[in-house]
Parts: sequence; structure tokens; C-alpha cells
Amino acid sequence: MTDENMLRDSLARMSEQTDEAKHEADDISSADISIVIITGLSGAGKSNALGFFEDAGYYCIDNMPPELLKTVAGYLIDSDRAVRRLAVAIDIRSGENISSYIARANLVSTHGISLKILFLDADDDTLIRRYKETRRRHPLFSEADGSLYRAIALERQYMQSVMSKSDYYIDTSELRLSELRQRISSIFFSDGQGLSISVLSFGFKYGLPKDSDLVFDVRCLPNPFYVSELKSLTGLDEPVYDYVMKSNEAEGLFVKISELIDMLIPLYIREGKSALVIAFGCTGGKHRSVSFAKRLSKHLCDRGYSVNTEHRNIKTNRA
Repeated sequence: MTDENMLRDSLARMSEQTDEAKHEADDISSADISIVIITGLSGAGKSNALGFFEDAGYYCIDNMPPELLKTVAGYLIDSDRAVRRLAVAIDIRSGENISSYIARANLVSTHGISLKILFLDADDDTLIRRYKETRRRHPLFSEADGSLYRAIALERQYMQSVMSKSDYYIDTSELRLSELRQRISSIFFSDGQGLSISVLSFGFKYGLPKDSDLVFDVRCLPNPFYVSELKSLTGLDEPVYDYVMKSNEAEGLFVKISELIDMLIPLYIREGKSALVIAFGCTGGKHRSVSFAKRLSKHLCDRGYSVNTEHRNIKTNRA
């Protein structure tokens, strides 16, 4: 049986499960159908992400050949069943020409179907650690002459054009599963319309967050780390928050930043941007950046925006 026939059989079984919704089919058009392509580096969390979409009611297909994208789209448009949301995982197992699916994705979107591409990434050290923990074999292990390092580097090369064309990019290096679920939920599963906003704190000593859109450096402010009674606390604790925010410099900086963001958000929404990641960085990611992220999140929530707040390095204890 060919891949295409197998896919049609799979979708047919899905249709049989939706008989109770058949009366809705007359109202379905291509504009009602959404497809999310989940892709990225092996080990970055695609399987977990696909599970989150399944939990949210999407019909999910893992490792679908890119050549079948148009077939799937046509089936969903022509089907008399109420099938509206589909998530498909496409990765390097589809071959090094995976970037060719971009053209096919563009063809699908011309039919009026909502199609978005989610790219998941992680740094090399994280990917290597995850492979060693799971003892799984990288898809390009043989092609890389048995070197996991070379396999990851080769996959990055193959996936570069795909990443550049993606609608959403998430770096999972420092994310727990619950945080990844929350990030994906804020983008795809929110009932509201418009912009999904994430406010992130981090420590520069651990590297910049790759998926941030706006980065603000607050290392110019006094550091509570050097105050003995505050060193072991974080910006989530009132004494640290008050210490950081009490100075005229901190107040002035926050006012300028919040005014800039208040101006930018409507512009982003007007241009169709659907996800915004705002990051605050200090040295270790525990005091100043956390305080600013906490205050900005409240500022934006008070203005009616849906905000997801993350503190990437608040529990990191590397030297």
C-alpha cells in the first residue's frame, strides 16, 4: 500500500469517528480548515508538541511525507465530514529535501486553508543530552559516520531554509514540558484573537533566548545579588522586587520600555503578527530581569492582553 493510500485510509477512519458532527458539514468551507505543520530538529520536542495538539482536539499525523500535503488539503476540502483541525509532524526523516515542502505549503494556503508552520529548536548541548538520556538513534547517525555531533550539524544545515520560512519558532532548550505546552497553547489554543504575548526573564550568562522578538538589558541597574539578605531570593519575592524597582533609574527605564511596547503592540497586531516574545535579561536571571518581567506582565494584563510569563533561569544554578 502506498503512503498516499495509507493516509487516505487513516483519514477515512477519522471521518468515521465524526458521524455525529455530519450535520455541520454543509457549513464548512476551506476557510474553516486549519493545518499546523510541526517541524524542527530531532530531539527538540516535536513528539511532545504533537501530543499537545492531539489533546487540544486536533487530528494528528506523525512523519507525514511532504508530498502528501496537497493530498491532505484536497481531502479535507472535499470531505463531507466535519474535519477542521489537523496537525502534522514533518522532519528530517522525510529526506534532506524537506525544504521542498515549503512550496507545497504555499500551494495549500492558496486554497484558503489556514496553514501555519511551527519550528522547534534546541541548542546542541541540550540535543546531545536528550539523545544520551533516551538512548535513541539520530536519523542522520549513519550519514554522519556515527557521530552525533556531526548528525546534529548536518540536520541544522538541511533544516535552515525551513526554519527561515516558519511562522513560529520556539527554542525548547530551557523549557520544561509544562512550559512548552503553555507556550504552544498561548499561540494556537487561545480562544481570543490577536496577539499572543510571552514575557520572559533570563540570565545573559546562560545565553540569549533565541525565540525572543524584543530583548531589554537591565544589567545597568543595582544588583540585589550583592546584598546579603537578598542574594538567595528572586524578583518574585517582594524585598527583591522593591529593591530593584525603587530607584528613579529603574522607574524611568520601565516607563520608557512600557511606553515603547504599548506603541508597538497595536502596530504588530495591524501587521498580522500573532506571537510576541519580550525578554528581560540581567546577569543571572534571578533578580532584576525577573522583577521587570513581573511588572511588565502585570502592566500588559491590566491593559487586557493575554500574557504568558516565564522565568527561564530563576532556578538555574550553574557556576
